[in-house]
Amino acid sequence: MGGNGNSPCASCKLLRRRCAKECIFAPYFPSDDPHKFALVHKVFGASNVSKMLQELPIQQRGDAVNSLVYEANARVRDPVYGCVGAISYLQSQVSQLQMQLAVAQAEILLCIQMQQDPAIPPAPQLVDSDDKSFFLQNNAPQYLHFAPSSYVIQDYSLKKEPLFGQDIVSS
Repeated sequence: MGGNGNSPCASCKLLRRRCAKECIFAPYFPSDDPHKFALVHKVFGASNVSKMLQELPIQQRGDAVNSLVYEANARVRDPVYGCVGAISYLQSQVSQLQMQLAVAQAEILLCIQMQQDPAIPPAPQLVDSDDKSFFLQNNAPQYLHFAPSSYVIQDYSLKKEPLFGQDIVSS
């Protein structure tokens, strides 16, 4: 038998075939983790995975299997975009946080300038509204290079749930 010698690998078990000694799946899909192969098989198909693994040098196959499992999990959660959807979501969050950081840095700079030069008008006031948005008021926009009373700083809370939920298949 392939793998550990006691039972067929997860692939052969799922496909109901005899696990040969040279089974390409046995080192990467052990019988004690059938969900891992089932997920990859569902998304890519056993034949395609077999072809991919055969085309790679042995030392790269483990990493390839890990990538296939990760992408398969992402495709199950988001059939259209897979991992790219998660990357897009994270890039969007990074952009929003960079914008918030730039505004905070500009406010700090303005406060420092006002402390050093008393001729600068009083600091802008931040008003906390019910929807947790902050509106810049008074003279801040001219110093922050924003259009007057048109800039809103949103409080974007990061979601606490994992991108791919608790059903991530570990290798």
